Amino acid sequence: MTKIKLLCQYQDPDSTEQQAFCCQGEANSSGFCFWHDKSSDKSGSEIKARLENYAQSGGMLRGIILTKAQLKGVDLVNHHKKMGYDFSYADFYHANLNSGHLFNINLKHASVMKADLRDANLNCANLEDTNMLGVKWTGSKFENVKIGKKIKQEHSAKSALKNKDQQGNIDFLEQAEEIYRDLRKHAEHEGIFTLSGYFIQKELTMRRLQLPRYSLKRTLSKMVDIFCGYGEAPLRIIGLSLAIIFICAIIYAFTGLSFGGNIQAISGDLTLTENTSLFFSSLYYSVVTFTTLGYGDFTPVGISRAIAAIEAFTGSFTIALFVVVFVKKMTR
Repeated sequence: MTKIKLLCQYQDPDSTEQQAFCCQGEANSSGFCFWHDKSSDKSGSEIKARLENYAQSGGMLRGIILTKAQLKGVDLVNHHKKMGYDFSYADFYHANLNSGHLFNINLKHASVMKADLRDANLNCANLEDTNMLGVKWTGSKFENVKIGKKIKQEHSAKSALKNKDQQGNIDFLEQAEEIYRDLRKHAEHEGIFTLSGYFIQKELTMRRLQLPRYSLKRTLSKMVDIFCGYGEAPLRIIGLSLAIIFICAIIYAFTGLSFGGNIQAISGDLTLTENTSLFFSSLYYSVVTFTTLGYGDFTPVGISRAIAAIEAFTGSFTIALFVVVFVKKMTR
């Protein structure tokens, strides 16, 4: 009697009618193949060679369970192929990937929680929505990795907040802050300062979101983020400066400025050309006030005095802030 081969029951979350990710491995008593079975022991020394052979033979790598697997020095590079091996939804919890060759590997939606990735080659790896909590990064190559706009814990925190689980929201934000802090330290150590700057912004953002929503500390932190991206976005300061200058110019144009003893302000009695000329004069005055040049040809009147004082103070502060942030970015 011919024994019927039962296939692994692994169900991939991304499977669709157009593209189904099915495992063709033979199922054991649990209904899953060796690689997708949570109960299969993969801590043996032979597992590294078995995994390399399985990957090279075209085995289904998505969703495999490699918890606590001893994979030191493993070669998971898809040689001579444009696309790296696809380990989406795989579980590398506490796995030893020390010195592993993981170039261009796809770990989207996977978990490398508490994995040992020291001295591993992760260049060009896809780590979008990957659980990276507690990873050991020391010495790993980390250039051109794909992190995504938000990590897994950020999505989880948003879901918890939506479900009114405040404590769950805080827990996930704390985890996200820890992950970004570890990534930032590693990027700094590797000299990838552009990436480390991004991680600093995200780390401080996660810290801010843990504060009470309408607290003074959270408000001040948000303002610092808007002004300069926590010291990592000098272009924001330029954009904000231009916005302040333009808004103040509009106010001056309507509230009036004194020039040669005459008060000038936009009015319906004037022609379009005259009003346009007055606006550009107000724009000129706004620029010299913001930069604290103060030539004295125009002087504010009425409420324009208060606006001019606020703009001059804001301008001096903003210019100093830009210099600090710019020098910080250029000297790092």
